[in-house]
Amino acid sequence: MCEYTDRRDACPTRPYSPFAIRGMNPFNQSRMIRLVQLKHPKHGRRVAVAEDNSLCLLEGVNSIFRLAEAAIERSSSLAKRISASRSRESLDYDAVYSGKSSWRLLPAFDHPDEPARCLVTGTGLTHRKSAENRQAMHSATAPVSDSLKMYQWGMEGGRPARGKIGVAPEWFYKGCGTILRAHGEPLEVPAFALDGGDEAEVAGAYLIDPSGAPRRVGLVLANEFSDHVHERQNYLYLAHSKLRTCAIGPELIVDADFRDARGTTRILRGRKVVWSKPFATGEKNMCHTVANLGHHHFKYPAHRRPGDVHIHFFGADAFSFGDGVKLENGDVMEIELAGFGRALRNPLEVTSAKPRLVRVGPI
Repeated sequence: MCEYTDRRDACPTRPYSPFAIRGMNPFNQSRMIRLVQLKHPKHGRRVAVAEDNSLCLLEGVNSIFRLAEAAIERSSSLAKRISASRSRESLDYDAVYSGKSSWRLLPAFDHPDEPARCLVTGTGLTHRKSAENRQAMHSATAPVSDSLKMYQWGMEGGRPARGKIGVAPEWFYKGCGTILRAHGEPLEVPAFALDGGDEAEVAGAYLIDPSGAPRRVGLVLANEFSDHVHERQNYLYLAHSKLRTCAIGPELIVDADFRDARGTTRILRGRKVVWSKPFATGEKNMCHTVANLGHHHFKYPAHRRPGDVHIHFFGADAFSFGDGVKLENGDVMEIELAGFGRALRNPLEVTSAKPRLVRVGPI
């Protein structure tokens, strides 16, 4: 580790506010902070601020979860706690990012002690292209599918006036924290699956405070990853198709600008780019506001248990399956988005095993 110049006076001190359904724009911020989580075989977990090619390590916390807890406990902004926790130690980001360091990246947010207390969920049909792809899958059974109807409902009622509740979006469950993967880790196609495909998205990272109020910690670049072939068989298989691993990171963005975010998603096979497509996300490009998505996820009391963590996907604008691309073992899914730090890359790993019967025995 090496010395770095500590710029504590440069960090913002904006108030850390709870997630609300109010119509205010929570993304109009002048400065973002990029955080990563890392782990070393001897030194354990650490949190760092990403600045250019340096990872400036924080002291006194070993996870973003603990950092957020400390901010809530002290009624402080998250940015202020980050400023107060900076050490003079730093790491070379290139080495960590490329896997050439003993330090490895972890998922950008998690529950460090109990993965089962991290609920991974999402919403779809928030972007027009997603609705069109879903319509194409199921248009043979109906001229206007339920998926397209739900997107149209979002266009009509997903952006409510301040203080009002909008129409409910689609909602799905992916799993608990054990399904989260970091930058560079493979996303698995299990033996029982029919396919595995990329979905370039942004997800919200949340912590439920001691009073039961949801608090947004930040936003993360994400690959929601699902089995589109299975889903195409029947739209009621959507729930099954989502029960797969997914990736978030490499960075968690505090005070991200999510009004209009533009990026590119691509598939690399060896050194060749076999598919690439620009995508647009952010509230300007969605039929729901993030506040409305948040209300409809957190309105359920079971989703407001103090101390729980939530990763909630906001929906996709582009994915290779929609363009007829079939991924192969070893393909690398790459997602980059302006304002969200470095690109997220994950290889596809297809298991060669055959499906095995899971037997349920009596007690």
